[in-house]
Amino acid sequence: MSDTSYLDWPFFEPRHAALARELDAWASEHLSMAHGHDVDAACRALVAELGEAGWLRHAVGGRGYGGAQDAIDTRSICLVRETLARHAGLADFAFAMQGLGSGAIALFGSEEQKARYLPRVASGSAIAAFALSEPDAGSDVAAMACAARRDGDGYVLDGEKTWISNGGIADFYVVFARTGEAEGARGISAFVVDADAPGFTVAERIEVIAPHPLARLRFQSCRIPAARRIGAGGQGFKVAMATLDVFRTSVAAAALGFARRAFDEALSRARSRRMFGKTLADFQLTQARLADMATKIDAAALLTYRAAWERDRGQRVTKAAAMAKLTATEHAQAVIDAAVQLFGGLGVVSGQPVEMLYRDIRALRIYEGASEVQQLIIARELLGEAVAGSAP
Repeated sequence: MSDTSYLDWPFFEPRHAALARELDAWASEHLSMAHGHDVDAACRALVAELGEAGWLRHAVGGRGYGGAQDAIDTRSICLVRETLARHAGLADFAFAMQGLGSGAIALFGSEEQKARYLPRVASGSAIAAFALSEPDAGSDVAAMACAARRDGDGYVLDGEKTWISNGGIADFYVVFARTGEAEGARGISAFVVDADAPGFTVAERIEVIAPHPLARLRFQSCRIPAARRIGAGGQGFKVAMATLDVFRTSVAAAALGFARRAFDEALSRARSRRMFGKTLADFQLTQARLADMATKIDAAALLTYRAAWERDRGQRVTKAAAMAKLTATEHAQAVIDAAVQLFGGLGVVSGQPVEMLYRDIRALRIYEGASEVQQLIIARELLGEAVAGSAP
């Protein structure tokens, strides 16, 4: 771990600093940025390894269900994601999806659902997935077309989901479908669908620039028990947004991890690369770029851990989480691009750390709410606060 001064910030308790340092030591010994060509196998192995080592416990809320805390601790999730992302992007992905895929169950699930799924998520013996996006309903969740109709003692699902991380390797999926209690977002419910449910298929695997398991899912007369509904009928949008509020902040933390690794690589390169009788670090242009990179990282870190701290204190963090994700992902993209530039031709060689980071960061500016969506969320919250503040 290079710069650990941020662990002394007042957002953290001693247990958080201890967690970050312990995980960093473990990751230095067990993780590598390279993962080979079989990404499915690598993800399965990482989930098992993270579970066996006890790190997945931090992705699950509830000590009685294998979690590290009674409730999800956002600061712990963020520190784990930042640390894993700095060492290996796919390890961060594996951890994050265990949390996002099971978060709705931890927050809103029945006792039976928690007991059935969460201990297996925490141990790494089951892989989770979160299925919200559709071909025509990404940022606009209210446009969802996938439907679930009540039929006797169960529900029957029909429709598709796409851009689903862990699609094709997950043991269960938290699926959001229209149940018709009301128009728009108020008529959506959440369900747990096991991967072996009749009528469920993986329709297409999707390849992206930073390889990880991703798929389009299809539900054709897919029948599930009514007991697999998460929370009340028509509350699916609330379930989804509450889950994303937890993990949106952790996306910012992952971006921080990528940015810190890129900065460390750039700093090392600048100090060792000789040109024109000097090192790259001797040039003022390089110094200015390094200063800008470091400033962007600290600004993003402050917003990220403020949001995590506020949520752990029970505060509403919709605006703070959006600010954190927007700033951290956009700044990380700029930091990593600057690192690639400092490496010159070597920076675009396949397999180089900064080249891999360049591919890793790009998706974070899109998933769990694109940067433009975060701007809309922030503006909506600000305008709402202004109206509330001006009311008599």
